[in-house]
Amino acid sequence: MTGGKEPPAVAITGLNKWFGSHHVLRDVDLTVRRSERLVICGPSGSGKSTLIRCINGLEPYQGGRIALAGTRLDGHREAEMARLRTGMVFQSFNLFAHLTVLENCTLAPIHVRRMGRHRAEDLAMDHLTRVRIPEQARKYPGQLSGGQRQRAAIARALCMAPEIMLFDEPTSALDPEMVEEVLGTMVDLAQSGMTMLCVTHEMGFARRVADRVVFMDEGQIIEIAPTDAFFRTPRHERTRAFLGQILR
Repeated sequence: MTGGKEPPAVAITGLNKWFGSHHVLRDVDLTVRRSERLVICGPSGSGKSTLIRCINGLEPYQGGRIALAGTRLDGHREAEMARLRTGMVFQSFNLFAHLTVLENCTLAPIHVRRMGRHRAEDLAMDHLTRVRIPEQARKYPGQLSGGQRQRAAIARALCMAPEIMLFDEPTSALDPEMVEEVLGTMVDLAQSGMTMLCVTHEMGFARRVADRVVFMDEGQIIEIAPTDAFFRTPRHERTRAFLGQILR
């Protein structure tokens, strides 16, 4: 850190990732400011989900570097630290079916943060209230609707006090009538100043919340622009073709 200037929340330089012989991410450069809301979109298989999984240490990468708040993720210990600094919300919820919603939310604070059970439960109830499902705390995931399960997953991530929230297509597994309740929760979170990276095809959400939109295709970032410019005057032909399909 120089000149008293804070490093960005996320700084990615020359990132490359392979699955076997398949080159999934190709020389990806991306900087995310603190409190910035970024939406990442693009066709299936473009590397969007892999990118955010690399950011929180779920996927190793073979070239380039990632830094969170100025700390590089160069090894196993750094990857573990990345998971402490980031909250991840998956498209398939990933809640433990044999635990109640409250137990799902308190598990990591108790066992990873070494937090006392009563304090962890108070924290969990605060976040369940924040996502508007405190009455579901003693239920099991199988007793909840898809939208409620995803909001429980958001509360669980928030219980670890993340600096950055990562969303991997959080509404893709939901019935249409449940999408809006999850997006509403995400809007509330964005308005609180949380740094957010969201992989989604919900372009209405992008227009409403994102500071910038990233378009990816074939493992590369094709275009990054402020949200209004991205939708009004996309520069790249591949971006225009994608928007033409998704906004029809």
